[in-house]
Formats: sequence, structure tokens, C-alpha cells
Amino acid sequence: MSEKQELNMYALSTDPIFIGTGGYTIGRVDNTIVRDTITKIPKIPGSSIAGTWRYYMALELQGWYKKNFENIKSILGGNEIATEDIRELVNRLADRELDAGRRENFSERMTKFKKYSKAISSAINTNCYENNNDNETKNDWQLYWGNLISSIKCAGQDDKANENYEDSLVGSIRELSDTGHCGHCIICKTFGFSKKNRSQQGMAYFSDLNILLFPVYTRLGVKWVTSPYILESAGIKAKFQQMNKSEDILSESSFSRLRNLLKDDTAVIVKNCENENDKYYINLGWLNLEAVNQDILLALPNLENKEETWKNISENLIIVPDDLISNIINANLEVRTSVSINPLTGTAKEGALFTSEAIPRGTVFYGNIRLLESQSEVAPTINEVVMALKDSKKYYECLGVGGMTTRGFGRAKLFFS
Repeated sequence: MSEKQELNMYALSTDPIFIGTGGYTIGRVDNTIVRDTITKIPKIPGSSIAGTWRYYMALELQGWYKKNFENIKSILGGNEIATEDIRELVNRLADRELDAGRRENFSERMTKFKKYSKAISSAINTNCYENNNDNETKNDWQLYWGNLISSIKCAGQDDKANENYEDSLVGSIRELSDTGHCGHCIICKTFGFSKKNRSQQGMAYFSDLNILLFPVYTRLGVKWVTSPYILESAGIKAKFQQMNKSEDILSESSFSRLRNLLKDDTAVIVKNCENENDKYYINLGWLNLEAVNQDILLALPNLENKEETWKNISENLIIVPDDLISNIINANLEVRTSVSINPLTGTAKEGALFTSEAIPRGTVFYGNIRLLESQSEVAPTINEVVMALKDSKKYYECLGVGGMTTRGFGRAKLFFS
């Protein structure tokens, strides 16, 4: 039976996020964003996450090899080879060690690359151990043998899909612009590849990132709204603090009681309070709802020990009825107006005004990544894939996801729990 693992993933947007539907629409805004077809709540599609993460993992891997290249060159005894490309280095070393009749043999070259990878791993990790450098010991996933022939072209669309699976391993050394997906590295194994004579589904399956907590301006300051359906879908457990101690936090009665409180379009403000059931009104954008205080414990995840990140959010939660949450979210999206500039006059171009909507910064999302062990004999372990995902998610904090990332959109912080 194949090994499998599921990672719960959460994200906090630090910029507005725009995942467009393509084309213009007639309505409140010209450029609309992707929404769930059932709830009409905006989301970040899993395809957007997978596509950007593939690129970010390739960036992290190539950056690691660039940083450690001279050391690797010395370990493999290739100092006399004039190159700064890891692919060219290991291929020239293999050509030097294999006779002419064995150089084009797939198994022979793979054996050599595995030997090089093992030598690099042993030398680097031994050096880290001797120097007591804990920050440099997490090199397991970077040293998977197939990474030695990877390139930045392992991200994005495959420019060489009509080549055979073996060609990237036994073919002649080519310029970077003349390569495609190698099919052997941890990037191709994690996200999948398709060559002329072999295709393989990726080991990682990405869900959509759905909204868990949405920021809304109120007369009491910024509050984060959610609903019972969203909390249940995200696996968040709720418990009224005044329940009997014998009542389990997993009990369905918590959400039943919560839904009863939310009848008649009442909002529940989650807070530590002495005067429960004191009713007043609170505005959520343009919508004015009757509100009631309730001392409710929500079992929010411990996101990689980032308690401070969530402290302000957890102290400003409001739960609204399921039938209102979509309207509240869609009415409080960020709308940005843009205009094209005439390059000759430097002024606004006539007829080129357009508007775009986006999910505002401060929104919390939830989703998951399902990992399934590959049936291939030569594939990274699930643990190596998890390490690669964790090491490369930092790029979302500077490069972001979605469109208009050069104009103040797209950045987010990702967490695993």
C-alpha cells in the first residue's frame, strides 16, 4: 500500500490578491475574480497554488546549487571543468568515467548520478556535523539524485514535451534555453511531467484555498467574519465556554446552538465577556446586524508557533449566518480603479478606465496538500517533498500569487499546521 500524508495549509494575505476569471464583464467591476460556483465566495484555485509553487521550488533548488556549487565541484573532483552549471558538471564527469559504449546507457548514467549525489550528501552533512551548524543540515531534498540534472525550465510549461523521458539524462549537454522538464528531479516528481514515451502524475495534490476569516471594517474597528459552514468545512471545532465540562469540544451541539443564535440575522461576537446575550447593533460594511456577545472557544490551529500573528485576529472574530456570509464578503472586496496612460501625452488615455476587484489583505485562507508516494522505483520520499515545500513557500511572501503582482497585489504568508 502506498504511503500517504495530508498537510493542512493556511494562508494570510499581506497584499490584495487578484485571481482573474479572464476577459471583461458587465457589472460592478470590469475584471472579476474566481469564485466558488456553489457559494459564490472568492477563492484561490489549487491550480494557481501548484503552478507558482512549482516555480518557487525550482528557484529554491537552483539557488541552493548556485550557493554551494564551488563546494560541490571540489567534492566531486571536477575543479578543472570550466563550468558553473551543475548539469554540465555532472554530465562531463559521467562522460569522463564511462567509456564510449556506455555513455548513452540510461541505467549507467543514473548509477553515476546517484553516486555523485551520495558523495555530496555525505560530505556536506559531515561538514555540518563537525561545525555544529544546525542551519545547514536540512539538505536531504536538495540532494535527491535527479536534482543534479534539473534546471529552472523544470518549472512552467514543458518546451520539450515531444522528447523521450531518457533524453534529458543521456542526451548531449545543451544550452538552458534548449531544455524542458527533465522528468527526474524532485520538482518533476512532485508536480508531474509528460514526455513522449512516459508521463507521471505528481506526488502532490493541491486543494483550493478557501476563505476562513474575512476582514471587514466596522464601527468597532476591523473584525474578521466567518460562518458555521466555513468553520465546519475547515475542521475548526467550537465550544461554548459555559458548557458542562463533560461536554466534548467535538460535540455537534456546539454548532447547533450557534446556528440557533444566528437565526433572524443575528451576528455572534466571539469574545471573553461577562454580560452574555446583551444585544446591540454592529455594521459589517453597509450591512447593520443585531449582535450578541458569546464566550466561545474556537480551536484555531497553532500555525508553526506564530501565535502573535493570529492574536489580533482571534480577539476580533464575528460569526454570521451561513446565508449572509457570501453577501458580506462580496460587498467588502477591494475594488481598484486603473487607467491606461497615453505615452505621448503622459495623461490618462481616453476610454481606458477599468476597475478590478480583489480579496483584501488580512484575509485568512485554509486548504490542504495531499501527498501520495510514487509507485516509481526512482522517486523522492514524501518527507523529502514536504521539506521541499516548506523551504520554498517563503517566496509567496515576496513574489506572491495571481495577477498584477508588480502593482501591489499577490503576497501572502503560508503556514502548515
